[in-house]
Order: sequence, then C-alpha cells, then structure tokens
Amino acid sequence: MIVNHNIKKVIIFSTAYLPLVGGAEIAIKELTDRLGDYEFDLITARLNAKLPKNERISRVNVYRIGFGGAIDKLLLPFWGCFLALRLNKKREYDIIWAIMASYGGIAASFFKFFCAKKKFVLTLQEGDEESHLKRYAFGISFLYRLFIYPLYTLPIRSADVIQAISNYLKDRARKSGAKCDIKIVPNGVNVFLFKNKGSDVGAIRKELGFGKLDNVLVTVSRLVKKNAVLDLVRSLSFLPNEIKLLIIGEGNEREKIKKVVSDLGLEKRVKIIGFVSHANLPKYLHASDVFVRASLSEGMGNAFLEAMAAGLPVIATPVGGIVDFLIDQKTGLFCDVNSPESIAQVVQKLINNPELARLVNSNSFKMVSERYDWNRLAEDMREVFV
Repeated sequence: MIVNHNIKKVIIFSTAYLPLVGGAEIAIKELTDRLGDYEFDLITARLNAKLPKNERISRVNVYRIGFGGAIDKLLLPFWGCFLALRLNKKREYDIIWAIMASYGGIAASFFKFFCAKKKFVLTLQEGDEESHLKRYAFGISFLYRLFIYPLYTLPIRSADVIQAISNYLKDRARKSGAKCDIKIVPNGVNVFLFKNKGSDVGAIRKELGFGKLDNVLVTVSRLVKKNAVLDLVRSLSFLPNEIKLLIIGEGNEREKIKKVVSDLGLEKRVKIIGFVSHANLPKYLHASDVFVRASLSEGMGNAFLEAMAAGLPVIATPVGGIVDFLIDQKTGLFCDVNSPESIAQVVQKLINNPELARLVNSNSFKMVSERYDWNRLAEDMREVFV
C-alpha cells in the first residue's frame, strides 16, 4: 500500500452542515471538492434527529453531535472539542479550520488550546451585524460585553490566520481584536450550474401562476429580519399589478410575511414556495426577471452571485460585503435600506430601461465568471492553508 505523505489532514468545525444549506455550507462543499491534496473530517451540531450521526458527504467525513435539536449548538463547543481530541489521536490533524466565530468556532478555539502547534484557520462568513448577538444577553449591553463578547471574539483572537469573505468582515475582525494575518477569499458560484437553462421556463412560470406578460421579481433568502423581505413585499404596493414576486426560503418571519401579503391584498401577486434545494434553484431564477434582496446587513451574499450567473439583473442595498461586487449601474443597482418606495423606484427604472438591464447582466456575468469561480477560489484557499 502506497501512503501519500504530502496529503494534509484538516479538522473542520462548523455549527451546521449539509443537508442544511447556507452560504457557508455550500462554500465548504465546493472548496473541499477541489482541494484533493487534503483530507477532511468535519464536526457539526446534529440539529435534526433524522440526520445520521456519521456519514461521508463527497470528500468530507461528517460527525454530528447532539440529540437532534437546537440545544446541540450549545453542546458543540465542549462535545465537539472532546470528539476532536479523540479523533486527533488517530488522525493527527495538521490544520484546524473553523467556519465562523460561532459555536463551531468556539469548539475550534478550545481544541487549539490543547493542540497549540496546529495551524488554526478561521473563516468569517457572518451575515448578521454583531449587535444581533445581544439577543443572547436579553438585549442588555452590559451582560453582552461581560459574557457573550469574549466568547464571540475568542476564535478571532485565537486564529493563526483569518479568511474573510469580504472587506467588511476583514474590518470587523480587526475591530474585534484580530492580530493575525487576514486574507480575503470570497465565496464563489458554480457558474455552469446556474447559467444552464435546462428546464422549460414557460412551464415553470405557468406552474407558479405567472403569466407571459408578468415581470417576476425573485428573492432567495432566509426569511429573517436582516434580509428585509417585508420591505420587498411592501414595495409591490408602489408597482403595477403585472409585477409579481417569488419568495424562495424559510425562516421565522414566514407567517409575518404571509400576514402582510394578506393585509395588503397581494395574494395574487406573491408566491412563497419555501425551501428549494441548491440543485433546483437555477430553474426558478431562470423563470424570473429581476433578483431583489434589500438586506439590512450582509457578510457577502452568495445568492446575489448565483442570480448574476443565472443572467438576472440584481437590486441590492449598499451594506456589508455587497459593495465588494456590486457597482451601481454597472454590475447591479442599489436601493435604499428600509425603503419599499426606493425598491419600487429602482425596479421600475430597470424594467423601463432594457438597455440598462442588458448592460448590467453582461457586466455581472463576466465578473462572476472571472472572479468568483470556485476553481480559482480553491487555489486561493490552498494558499491560506499553507
């Protein structure tokens, strides 16, 4: 048997992982698929009792801890560290890789304490503002600074190198006490998957209840406050009836969104289809005309890049990491934060100006193809691991 001694072993800590889907989970999958000279084990919270405790997903050995509920996140820092120490006796990991300064990041920091010589790489993917963490301290600033802030910043202060997906998160890490080198490696997009129109767009629009003459806005996001889906729904009140809205995603604001849709009499103009798998997402983007997400905060936003790869003009707010890739009137259009009226004005501007839409589409597709291809980003990530 020939043993390749050049292959390095990486232990990944992530609060969640596939089949639970978010930008961070997709990034792990896309990068590990392309880093063939590394082996990966991943420790995560189980969160759902239907998920197996151990399985292999593509090139990653997944270890899920907990009982299948929300409490698993709280167990992850301690149980995850213990499991990593046990696995390390057999595997002798070279690199610790934590995804976000969250429960998984804390577990990685504890493991680093016991294995100080191992390189600790922290990836920052956070989309929520730091102030969002105050909910864990009942919104009381004093309690937050005393108990939550030290835990949140522990991975940032413990890391040997930080990979941030945007300049916004790089700056945030510095303000949170990072002393190590910080490298920008953004999330990417599978351009081939999203540009390929393999489905009958007309049939999908008909299935969703949209007519040939309708202009369909689409948003893909967690239905939570920071993604401002309610602002998007309310913007329809300022737009003609032939402009419809497709909402893809789940979250704790779903019922609130449904109530606003009902209160505004928009039932015939808004379609909420909930969770859609990543593989099936492109066909719904191709069946739409404009992508809109008026975020209150954003670490970067994979969904914007995916919409660009699918050939949709994008409307967004100039917050967080969005400004790294969206240039107003060139690769997308900006609307104001917390303003349904502004969303409506920009949507109308785009629909009334097909030449602008074509220019934005051309520029944004070229950008994602050249700068955000996963193959290129995997090479950048390899340099972070060295």
